[in-house]
Amino acid sequence: MSEAVLGQAENKQLAVASQWQLVWWAFKRHHLAMVGLYITAFLYLIALAPGFFATNNPSAQNGRAAYHPPQSLHFIDTLADGGWTFKPYIHASVLKRDPQTLAAIFTEDTSKKIYLQFLGSGYEYELFGLFKTRLHLLAAENTTQPIFIFGADRLGRCVYSRIIQGAQISLSVGLVGVLLSLTLGILIGGVSGYYGGRIDFVAQRAIEFVLALPTIPIWLALAAALPHDWPAVLNYFMITLILSLTGWAQLARVVRGRFLSLRTEEFVMAARLDGASEGRIIFRHMLPSFASHIIASITLAIPAMILAETSLSFLGLGLQPPSISWGVLLREAQNIRSIATAPWLFIPGGAVVLAVVALNFLGDGLRDAADPYNK
Repeated sequence: MSEAVLGQAENKQLAVASQWQLVWWAFKRHHLAMVGLYITAFLYLIALAPGFFATNNPSAQNGRAAYHPPQSLHFIDTLADGGWTFKPYIHASVLKRDPQTLAAIFTEDTSKKIYLQFLGSGYEYELFGLFKTRLHLLAAENTTQPIFIFGADRLGRCVYSRIIQGAQISLSVGLVGVLLSLTLGILIGGVSGYYGGRIDFVAQRAIEFVLALPTIPIWLALAAALPHDWPAVLNYFMITLILSLTGWAQLARVVRGRFLSLRTEEFVMAARLDGASEGRIIFRHMLPSFASHIIASITLAIPAMILAETSLSFLGLGLQPPSISWGVLLREAQNIRSIATAPWLFIPGGAVVLAVVALNFLGDGLRDAADPYNK
């Protein structure tokens, strides 16, 4: 088939394609955005079922394993006859004490192997909060010895399992906070742009007031005002609410501008003359016309929410132990002693960077694909 025929077929396909099809085709051509989509989907899959991906109970303490270094994970096991097989394992650890400082020294005992199995049995947890199970992606065979893939903290808790568990709060705070900001932004911005007049004047002054507030000091002040004896669930909800209350104004201004430009379009006037209600005009005709822009704005706002929660928790003004989030975990690495003794306590920061970069790649791809007719 000639290139001319292929070009005609492609142009015909583009002519009859819906807006969402055009957005998806443009998005697939953005390679970094596709990478960001896969990483983001994987991270949120972990957040949905952290117990399945964890290897140890994230809250279990082990005094003899304080500051246990990360253990090397081996996948190829050498057989007695010189052959090999794919079977993951780690070497057992031996605890010794420095004769002068009495500091704990962990050494690998290469003569003892702890074999691991996929879809094995480990500690009990609730899957999706519905039922209890012991099924894990990776678990030790016939032993209760903990596995420290990313090492342990000062209380002997598994850093890897705590990072996995912390993904549930850190990622959900960004998602829930953005959904609340989206609701406020569309409601206030939509009413302001659709009706105009005095309503628009009042709404714009409110938006300008919120945008003029210094974000970080407001976050710190509101978070510090929360009682420290509140339950973890209520504290989580209030931190999410604080983040969303200062994040809606920018989206409201974008929505207001789009409504101002759309309310005089022919399809809106036709719907109004046809007797459609104002709610139907807004939600059935106006919002879908720039829904792709809203989705892109949401995707780019989630990383900011994640960083805000991490910053507040790191400073001790956000979520508090026993809650587990990436910001709470990074508080373990606040002093020089922790840095010198256990540099692996910085690994939660890598999880934050990975999530933020992936979401930014995803948001950039959605933003570029939002107007496929301009390609």
